[in-house]
Amino acid sequence: MQYVLGIDIGTYTSKGVIVDSSGRIAAEAHTPHTIESPRQGWAEHDPEKIWWNDLSYLTRQLLEISGINPKEIRCVGTSAIAPCVVPVDSEGKALRPGILYGIDTRATSQIRELTEKLGKKCILEMTGSELSSQSAGPKVLWLKQEEPDTWRETSRIMTSTSYVVFRLTGRVIMDYYTAAFYGPLYSLEDRTWAPESFCHICGREMLPELGWTTEIAGCITFSASKDTGLAEGTPVIVGTADAAAEAISAGISFPGEMLLMYGSSHFIIQVTSRIPRGGIFWPAEFLFPGTSVLAGGMATTGAVTQWFKEQFSSNEDRNVFETLATAASDVPPGSDGLLALPYFSGERTPINDPMARGVIAGLTLSHTKSHLYRALLEGVAFGIRHNLEAMSEFAGPPGRIVSTGGGTKNRTWVQIISDVTGYSQQVFATHGAAYGDAVLAAIGAGLLKDMAEAQNWVGKGETFICNEDNKSIYDRLFPLYMQLYSDSSLVVHKLATDTG
Repeated sequence: MQYVLGIDIGTYTSKGVIVDSSGRIAAEAHTPHTIESPRQGWAEHDPEKIWWNDLSYLTRQLLEISGINPKEIRCVGTSAIAPCVVPVDSEGKALRPGILYGIDTRATSQIRELTEKLGKKCILEMTGSELSSQSAGPKVLWLKQEEPDTWRETSRIMTSTSYVVFRLTGRVIMDYYTAAFYGPLYSLEDRTWAPESFCHICGREMLPELGWTTEIAGCITFSASKDTGLAEGTPVIVGTADAAAEAISAGISFPGEMLLMYGSSHFIIQVTSRIPRGGIFWPAEFLFPGTSVLAGGMATTGAVTQWFKEQFSSNEDRNVFETLATAASDVPPGSDGLLALPYFSGERTPINDPMARGVIAGLTLSHTKSHLYRALLEGVAFGIRHNLEAMSEFAGPPGRIVSTGGGTKNRTWVQIISDVTGYSQQVFATHGAAYGDAVLAAIGAGLLKDMAEAQNWVGKGETFICNEDNKSIYDRLFPLYMQLYSDSSLVVHKLATDTG
């Protein structure tokens, strides 16, 4: 029997699977980790302690659980949260914690500086989208300006997937999909790093090589074999970002198809027939030649429910999220007059406002914990509707929506999102991005020809259909949701400035 291995490094959890040549999961494992926030607006991971140690732990666990001979692993695929920024020295040692994707909003002034210096029109022409907290380039500039001692030692800049692939193979490489989020350092039109004269952030030699996701980046080195238990010489693909791998796990690859990824943040990917100029959204080539996507994301969705659990629920309840969801399902649509903005760490698309903050409006003495929880679920749903309506102006309405991720276990939440947006969702009980990594590794190894053949590995999802009676209620509330943000923004911006 032949096998492939997939590892995904997430914001709070890393997961791994070993899959056989028929698509069956032979073993799976996961391990939790924390996120560090040393200052307001910062989000960091230690590359060695989290990214590499999680990968090494999971590979050993998977091999032990399955009893599979490491030499039977044909190929390894990895994904991770992205885009991240980690500076390394000439030997590839991380010089500081990795700066995470759009939930880290430290580079606000650098976004403004680069936009003013380069011009919004020029940036759009080069990268296809405006600079935001999701853009890695301003965070590289932040590093250069704010930590000059670290910068002087920096030899290369990597993202999270690049770092683990480097540790596995010794090669520094990034896939084209992830590179598109490195604006303004990447030229979407030319599929290469932007000229140094364009951005003056760093030399091109500091950035990784570029390649397609399923290309073989290299093979497991002797050192990596000792750490991971994998056989020396095992091929490793270039890999990609977690959301893209998640899309693959649900069979998303054809124009018009959309992924809603229910994680600690919410990520949206719509496959397109051409590379759209997204403006407020993030256009990119997808994982294979001739494919493209338009992406967007909310900063805190599952993270808001996690916050609620930690603040308002008993630690003794082992099924706390199930308990909360059941209670929320008994609250009527509209939460008896409550409305919430879920911007607990600023917001990414479509408002791109790092100083946005959470708001709960309409509180009375009659409201309960269950009302608050449902209002937060509905607030996220309104944010998704805002994204879908804005995204359709650039890419057209989605033809099919597939939903994955841990948040889909909350059936109440999934139904609320269908009711608020008006779209049906196919919820796939896949094993997420790690399974997508295994699919990509199988393509890289030649066990699968392409994504059309990979459809045989993907199961059928459960469909959630919009309840039109509930939608009529949410249609009346959605304009108020939009107005609540605009009317409260001056106050919350002032609060964010005073406390930041």
